[in-house]
Amino acid sequence: MTINTKFNPDNVMVSEVKDGKFTVEQTELILKDVADKSLVLQMGKLVDMNGKNEKGFTVQTDGISAYWVNETEKIKTSKPTIVQATLKAQKLAVIILASRECLAYNWTRFFDDMKPQIVDAFYQAIDDAVFLNVNNPFANSIKQASDNAKNTIKGDINYTTILDMEDKLFTKKIKPNAFVSAIQNNGLLRKAVDKDTKLTMLDRATGTLDNYPLFTLATDNTEKGTLIVGDFNNLYYGIPHNIEFSISEDGTISTIKDENGEPIHLFERELIALRATMDIGVMPVKDDAFCVLEPKEVVETKTTK
Repeated sequence: MTINTKFNPDNVMVSEVKDGKFTVEQTELILKDVADKSLVLQMGKLVDMNGKNEKGFTVQTDGISAYWVNETEKIKTSKPTIVQATLKAQKLAVIILASRECLAYNWTRFFDDMKPQIVDAFYQAIDDAVFLNVNNPFANSIKQASDNAKNTIKGDINYTTILDMEDKLFTKKIKPNAFVSAIQNNGLLRKAVDKDTKLTMLDRATGTLDNYPLFTLATDNTEKGTLIVGDFNNLYYGIPHNIEFSISEDGTISTIKDENGEPIHLFERELIALRATMDIGVMPVKDDAFCVLEPKEVVETKTTK
């Protein structure tokens, strides 16, 4: 990453620097907060892209086994599967409106005001794309991986379907290491009880589901009834550059509407627009490693009078 030594956010007014890259420190603050909220960054493995938009790397998709041997016996060797993968970064951008008065702020104050909105926009877009295949620019997603491996199940969240999800992976010699759910599913998960033994799947004290860590996917597009399980050691991501920014005082923001449904014109409203852009590459490298439970489709029935 390139450090802009001329840009001291404590001493520079927003009006003086309207285009460029956030400092390394600012980028790290944003990415730290994104990582605290994004399950992709929490659960995936980081690949150092060395400032490049594409990075090839080697992945071992099957484990290595150890063997018991007798004295003088030849030691067996396992044959792990090694694949070459290419992580390609895609551009993610958000536009945030602010009062024109912010031009008189120093960059430290302005950055502190804008950072929470940048973080929320970035982490939700990343998790939506990777977990749910919503507005996904990447070649693969966890939802696509599950579909490709014929691991996707349609049904209700209950004791039996949770076991069915695990079995999808076990039959392919995959050991899951976590579940991913939505907060809307908490009631359903609490009711996931074996009717005979009365054993419960959810342990709220330890935050586990069937003894596997349970993570909450906190995006607006998460549908109630969607549950994901997988070996997330097969999820990789990389961030090649500092986050860039640009500020505009003029023009029309067509994607943001006013109270009348009209596009926002910055000059007329005495507003400015901050565009923040980051590059990130994400890749699930093994389709078999993930299983998605989707709610059954609701069939609408028409009543006749």
